[in-house]
Amino acid sequence: MTASPSGTTEVYVDFLCPYAWRGVELAAVLRQEGQAFRLRHFSLTQGNHPDNAKGTVWWLTDQPLGEGDRFQQASLPAFLSAQAAARQGEEQAWAYTLALYRAHHEHKQPLEEATFVQAARDAGLDLNRWEADRQDESGLRASLRADLADAAEIGVFGTPTFVLPDGSAAYYRFENLTRDPDTARQWWALYGEVLNAGAGIATIKRAKNRPARRS
Repeated sequence: MTASPSGTTEVYVDFLCPYAWRGVELAAVLRQEGQAFRLRHFSLTQGNHPDNAKGTVWWLTDQPLGEGDRFQQASLPAFLSAQAAARQGEEQAWAYTLALYRAHHEHKQPLEEATFVQAARDAGLDLNRWEADRQDESGLRASLRADLADAAEIGVFGTPTFVLPDGSAAYYRFENLTRDPDTARQWWALYGEVLNAGAGIATIKRAKNRPARRS
């Protein structure tokens, strides 16, 4: 497993997932508050593939670009474009990830080439370097494969999954978006409380006909 810096929380994400987008937004706010987070990639397409019911035998990184179902066709190039952005540094990786998430989930742009390029511009990447790095497809696939292998070892099944510095990990599904620091701190504290509660809470899922009350 790839080591993460001490004190760093890893967050596994998939660009297809709106819950992961909201989790990344929360993590980005907390990073501004001084907490350390590291972006990692997990493929919902791979995780939900029927061939992987008893273990990972079908890997997204083994598939050709442009083939497969619409989710595969969208997610693989998105992952590779983000891996290329990460070669410019951690801050650039976060800027690109946020830009691509916002383009796709906030502004309803498809995960396609024009959106990747615009996200790179919005993130302030060195576009020439980013385009050059994207040509190293085998290297980008290898980096993505490392993320996917670590996710499989941990047992990640959904996004966002947070892996805390002590090694504990859990999926945290965000129905709401916040970019407010106070709210982000409250929601993150609640996550820790539930994860570490003596009750051993594994799942909370609202009944579909009983939404949360709004004050």
